[in-house]
Amino acid sequence: MKRFSSELAHNYKKYSFGYANYCLHEKGDKLSEIYASGYLPYSGSPDVKKVFYEARSARVSLKNFVLTSENRRIANKFDGKFKRISKSIKDFDIDNKSFLSFCVDYFSKRHGPSIMPPDRLTSILKSGVISDIVMYEKEGKPSAYYFECSDEKMSHFWYSFYDLNLIHQSLGMWLMIDSARQAKERGVEHLYIGTVYGEKALYKTAFKNLEYWDGQKWTADVKKLKEIARSEKERSVDFIDEWKKELKLF
Repeated sequence: MKRFSSELAHNYKKYSFGYANYCLHEKGDKLSEIYASGYLPYSGSPDVKKVFYEARSARVSLKNFVLTSENRRIANKFDGKFKRISKSIKDFDIDNKSFLSFCVDYFSKRHGPSIMPPDRLTSILKSGVISDIVMYEKEGKPSAYYFECSDEKMSHFWYSFYDLNLIHQSLGMWLMIDSARQAKERGVEHLYIGTVYGEKALYKTAFKNLEYWDGQKWTADVKKLKEIARSEKERSVDFIDEWKKELKLF
């Protein structure tokens, strides 16, 4: 695991100097060790492969994982409604037009067309990081997909795509809940669920045994996490680090 940093911003008067931190997944590295060090896979450029970025990510400890009352409320809506099919990415047809269209259409309508254009989706699928693609079917038709990155110790619930008619019924959260249950059954230690920035990401705090990366270590202080996420505007900047300036970005 080769680490590197890139200059981002500074406040010289207060002696505060910011750097964006990255690492390169090298041969022999274990995914679980990279994730445990606070990194997530970077997918912002077609020119970059197997690079991970450090961020305020969150994970769920699965050893004593149980559903909260809010988790159970959502689980009761969808449990038993879909057929779950998990395939190794090596056995999945990532060039299937219907599959690609489903994923691109979801992001375009949910988040805007610039977030997940077709070339970015293809780049992610060929990144070498995804281990499995999980599909949920209803009456023979796909209702949802999510990409999983995993090894024997960890699982990362990466990108998900689902039927837009079910957005307001919390299907996205149910997919995350179901991935946690499945990972626990396999004996996985942690489920990584992405970053927590801003109020919109606070739904992830509905999990018990949640930890977040504070830049040095994993901490279970969810109250502090909520405070930080709700005061995001104080730290947000509208520019990129020096390393990314040399890249072609999506």
